[in-house]
Amino acid sequence: MHQSFLQYRGKRYLWIGLALCVVAVLAYGWHAPLSPPNGGTWLGYTLGTIGALLILWLTALGVRKRSYSSTLGTVQGWVSAHVYLGLALLIVATLHTGFQFGWNVHTLAYVLMVFVIGSGLFGVIMYLRFPEAMSSNRSGQTRAQMLQEIADLDQRALRIAANLPAPFAEAIGSNRDRTAVGGSALAILRATDASQVSLAGEDGVVRLLANPAQRAILDWLGRELARSTDAERTRRIDELVNLMSARRTLLRRIVQDARNVAWLQLWLYVHVPVTFALLGALVAHVVSVFLYW
Repeated sequence: MHQSFLQYRGKRYLWIGLALCVVAVLAYGWHAPLSPPNGGTWLGYTLGTIGALLILWLTALGVRKRSYSSTLGTVQGWVSAHVYLGLALLIVATLHTGFQFGWNVHTLAYVLMVFVIGSGLFGVIMYLRFPEAMSSNRSGQTRAQMLQEIADLDQRALRIAANLPAPFAEAIGSNRDRTAVGGSALAILRATDASQVSLAGEDGVVRLLANPAQRAILDWLGRELARSTDAERTRRIDELVNLMSARRTLLRRIVQDARNVAWLQLWLYVHVPVTFALLGALVAHVVSVFLYW
C-alpha cells in the first residue's frame, strides 16, 4: 500500500482533482462580480460548498479505515482520493476566499485547513520513505526478536566473563544493566543513546562512564585485549569484543526502528487534532456567514 496508493487505478483521483482545480480556476477567471471576489458571491458560495463537502468527506477516511467490513471502496482507494482531493481542496478553498483575509474566524478556518493539508503532505512523505527503510533496518526481525537477541548475547558474554578476572563480569553486567536507549518522544526522535557502564581503570578504581553506541565498553575491552599475554585469556576477550560489537549493531537497529516508528506516528498527533479544530472553525465559519452576511 505504501508504494502504490498514489498510483491507484492509473492515478484516477489525481485526474479528478486536477479537473476540479481547472474548472474552479476557469470559473474564477470568467466570473466578474461587481465587488471584489469574495466568498459572498454566487461563485464564492459554490466553491465554499464544494470545499466544505470535501473537508467532511476527507475527514471520513478515519472512519473508513476502521470499518473493516465496509463495501464503500478499498482503503487504498480512499487514501489515494484523500491525498489528491485534499490537494485540490487547497485550490478550491483559496479561490473561495477571493484572497480576502483578515483577523476573523473565516481566515482561521482557512489557516487551519492549510495546516491540515501541510501535515498531511508530511505524512505522505513519511509513508513513502519509512516503510522501506524500516524493512531494511529490521532485516526480517521484529523489535522483540532483536531485543531477545541482545539478551542472548548478554548471557553468552556473562558466561565467558565468568572465566576471566572479576572486573570483566562486573563490566559486562554493568553494560547490560545500564543500557538506556529511547525514553521521551524527543529522545526517540533524536535517536538518543544514554547508556552508561561501570569500568575499572588502570588504577583499579571503578568509574561510571558514558557508553553511547557501546563505545566505552569496546574501548575498554580493546585495551584489555592489547595487554593480554595469555592465549586463552586473549581468546575469551576477543569473543567478548565480537559479542559487544554484535550488541552495538543490534542496539543501533533498535534505536533506528523506534525512531522510524516515531516519525510515522508523529504527524498524526498533529494532523488529527488540527483536523478537529478545522471542523470546529468550519462550523463557526458557516454559521457566522448565514447569521451575519
